[in-house]
Amino acid sequence: MADDDFSTADAGASATYPMQCSALRKNGFVMLKGRPCKIVEMTTSKTGKHGHAKVHLTGLDIFTQKKYEDICPSTHNMDVPNVSRKDYQVIDVSDGFLALMHDNGEMREDLKVPDGELGKEIEKKFSGGEQFMVSVLKAVDEEHVVGTKNMTN
Repeated sequence: MADDDFSTADAGASATYPMQCSALRKNGFVMLKGRPCKIVEMTTSKTGKHGHAKVHLTGLDIFTQKKYEDICPSTHNMDVPNVSRKDYQVIDVSDGFLALMHDNGEMREDLKVPDGELGKEIEKKFSGGEQFMVSVLKAVDEEHVVGTKNMTN
């Protein structure tokens, strides 16, 4: 016990945890086809004489907004991703990457400016000299900027 190494920051939590299919709820998260998704629709079908109730899940990938569907027996377990959201202040935008600062002063420069409207909004706000924050969603070792919000002074 004395020679255990506790110097790493990993809490030993896995990227996903199991949850019974029938316990999942709309607007919750679930892994569909190996992608972390937000549940947008959920229907339960009645069973035959000896069958199991089936749950039909429809979810949107939390990063790409792509639609995924899956059907599973209500008694089976589904993987639920551990999703965390952090806000960072934008310090710099260069070469398609963001320089971000967390509330505790920790800097990171490894996140790309997102594609599409959100990326354009970030570039525009930054070039306009605005002070703003971005929300970063993290699930299954993947991180993406998912939104912006103005700084409150």
